[in-house]
Amino acid sequence: MPISELREESPLDAGMARRFQRFYGLASVCRDPERTEAELLLAAAAKLDGLRGQEERVRYLVQARTFVSSRPDPTSALRDIGRELGLSNATAFSVAGQACASGLQAVDICGRLLAADGDPDALALVLTGEKTFTPIARCVPRSNVGGEAAAAVLVRRGGAADGDRVLGRAVRTHGEFHAEAITGEASSAEFNKLYPEALGEVMLAACADSGVTLDDIDLIIPHSVNTISWKAVADRFGLPVERIFLDNIPVTGHCFAADPFINYGTAGQLGRLRPGARYLLTAVGLGATYSAMVVEH
Repeated sequence: MPISELREESPLDAGMARRFQRFYGLASVCRDPERTEAELLLAAAAKLDGLRGQEERVRYLVQARTFVSSRPDPTSALRDIGRELGLSNATAFSVAGQACASGLQAVDICGRLLAADGDPDALALVLTGEKTFTPIARCVPRSNVGGEAAAAVLVRRGGAADGDRVLGRAVRTHGEFHAEAITGEASSAEFNKLYPEALGEVMLAACADSGVTLDDIDLIIPHSVNTISWKAVADRFGLPVERIFLDNIPVTGHCFAADPFINYGTAGQLGRLRPGARYLLTAVGLGATYSAMVVEH
């Protein structure tokens, strides 16, 4: 849906829409008014070829959330999703503490749980993606427009021969922005000032945790907030913008914690991922949590 058509449902006025299009690189956003959140998540899981026939091996079913709830009724449909997928042996729970960075957090948690269990055949399924059911979910002024899309990630201890291997991760929380990160003018100005430095620092920390440098990263797979913030990060750390996968920002909008996984999937479909190459996934959650993860394709 073109963002110019969103004014009736969000705080997005005509002037803000023009600024988003001209300076922020936004054009349209994913919306699916007919599907529920559960239907979106099930559709993503249905595309996981590695899940078919392996349902009994799934030990954990985890929903990574930006919001505690994205429906008026705060009950969770996660157990219903598990039954629909045939995950009879899975413990289901949600992760929401890092807002839009909760997707990377959930993958890390699943890796730790599977390692502690010690079963080399056990799997975990991470589902992420939400509905934009409130005005603040649909648009954050001076930042992004929210989209409706979903992603599914299958996690195994030690990775898989035909999968991607997590090499390392870093996360930093700047809690001083927890109260007014969206509406507070002073807090927002300080957040924007810190943003490039804080995001770059966590990217470098994830590389160090993985035993690589930023020069070893083939492509940065970002969260799809806007292009202007990524240009600021590129300028601050001397990165060519071409090394950051920004193709989806004008198409999907910001799909919350699903962003880096959606972008990784799109990069693969476009032939941008090479076997043996390293990729840096990033996410930032309001509150404010900066997260990065290095994977080897």
